[in-house]
Amino acid sequence: MTEKKLTFKQKMMIEREKLIIETVNNLLATKGYDAMTVDEIADSVGIAKASLYRHFPSKEALAVGALVDIMKTGLKQITVLNHGDKSAFEKLKIVTQWAMRLKLNQQMPNLPSENSSLREHLMAHENYMDMLVTMSDSLGEWIEQAQAIGNITTNVEPLCILYTLYARSCDPVLGFLKSSGMYDDEKIIEMVTTTCFEGIGSKS
Repeated sequence: MTEKKLTFKQKMMIEREKLIIETVNNLLATKGYDAMTVDEIADSVGIAKASLYRHFPSKEALAVGALVDIMKTGLKQITVLNHGDKSAFEKLKIVTQWAMRLKLNQQMPNLPSENSSLREHLMAHENYMDMLVTMSDSLGEWIEQAQAIGNITTNVEPLCILYTLYARSCDPVLGFLKSSGMYDDEKIIEMVTTTCFEGIGSKS
C-alpha cells in the first residue's frame, strides 16, 4: 500500500507548524515561557493570531509542542547511539554536547520552574512524560554501565548524575562564555564538557 500523497495545503500546514515550533523554541530559550507572548509568536511567524490558534489552541499548547519536538529529537539521538559502538561514557558525552550545542544556538528551551503553569501542563501530557521516562531510562542505563567499569564515580547516585546532565541543557555558563566573545561554540562545549565529566580538581 502506498502512502497517501499530501495536498499542497497539507504540506503548507506542516511547514508552517515547523516554523511555529522553531519560533517557540527560540523564544523559550531567549525569553522564557512567562515572558513569551502569543502575539510575538504570530508576528515572528508572519501569520494572524487566529491562524496560529488553528495549529495550537493556547500558549501552553505552543510551549508543550516545542518541548515535545525537542524530546523527539533527543530520543532520535539516543536511538542512533544505541545502534553504534560507542561506550556508555562516550554516549553520555555526545548527548550532553548535543544539548549544549542547541542551547548555544538558542534552540533549547529553558526548563520551566517548579511553580510555572507550563510544568503542570507538561506533567499532564502523556506523550511528553512517556518520552521523558524513556530518555531517563536510557541515560540512567548508560550512567550505571559507566559506573560499573569505573568511567564515572560510584560515590554519586545515578539519579544525581542524571539531573546534572539534564542541567547542562539549560546551563547559563554557556551563555556567559559566549557573550564574552573570547571563545567559539566548540571551545565552549569542550570546556563545559571537561568540567562536567572530569571535574575541576587538579589531577597532579
